[in-house]
Amino acid sequence: MANKIEEVENVEKVAPVTEEKEEKVADKKKFYKQHKTNKKKVCIFCEDKNCKFIDYKDPRLKKFVTEKGKIIPSRQTGTCSRHQRELTVAIKRARNIALLPFSGD
Repeated sequence: MANKIEEVENVEKVAPVTEEKEEKVADKKKFYKQHKTNKKKVCIFCEDKNCKFIDYKDPRLKKFVTEKGKIIPSRQTGTCSRHQRELTVAIKRARNIALLPFSGD
């Protein structure tokens, strides 16, 4: 009987510690949620004022193509719709001239 009473007392002592840990975990989750704000991506081509149009010979085109050869969508790259359209035309031209591969191996 005495052992059971001691066990209950030990459990009561441990319980507040676990509640504190749960609070700390909850605080960490709140902290990460606060700092994980979605920043709007800015178009690389709009920032560059010297860039009048996207050239098919531009070495930056490799960043906008996956390993398999697919064109990365604008929601991932952050390009605006106007530059995304120009980008697809430039990538397709570069593929036809064999500057970029049609598909990855």
